[in-house]
Amino acid sequence: MDARPGFHQSLSVLQKELQDMGESVKDLILKSVESLAKFDENAARQVIKNDDLIDDYLTTIDELCLRLIALQQPMASDLRIIGTAMKIATDLERIADHAVDIAKTTIRLAGEELVKPLEVIPQMADIAIEMLHESLVSYTERDVHRAAALAEKDDRVDKLYSSVMQELMGMMGSDYNRNRQLTHLLFVAHFLERVADHTTNIGEGVIYMVTGKRKDLNV
Repeated sequence: MDARPGFHQSLSVLQKELQDMGESVKDLILKSVESLAKFDENAARQVIKNDDLIDDYLTTIDELCLRLIALQQPMASDLRIIGTAMKIATDLERIADHAVDIAKTTIRLAGEELVKPLEVIPQMADIAIEMLHESLVSYTERDVHRAAALAEKDDRVDKLYSSVMQELMGMMGSDYNRNRQLTHLLFVAHFLERVADHTTNIGEGVIYMVTGKRKDLNV
């Protein structure tokens, strides 16, 4: 028999909120990159609008965590679970902020023609979204190995970032408008690199939650 049914029920609610927040954030990143690829200003504005939903999730999760701590007298291992949830929610909120940054870039460049087709940036986005999915599964399944595997994917994102940075900087010349667009695309690549970093933070949190030991996945 469950000695603490109220605690575990509240923990299930917390986990569901975190999963829903993660799915919403994944959708924001995907749609922000799609809006850029298509220069779809309306889609970009929708991404910016939907960021409010992510902020609401963060508030709800923080309140759930604080209520669990205040009312359920969690043990040390429980506190790691709750603390990790709070940290994951914060990283998710920051990932959503980067989706907004990308959407704002779409709006700034709306009406222009891309100086080159987007190739590496969508690849970075695909890996970052896959990492986000894996990190959330590792949390719900308490899967340390899955969390640790994020390090290799983060390395791939870093290499793509270096590649696109060299390529775009190499395309700069004396044309102001061209340089302006290339600079904005560089920022987009940087935002996606940061998304991957926040995702490894989630993986690190999962490892600490399960094992009680710290492991740096972003080296």
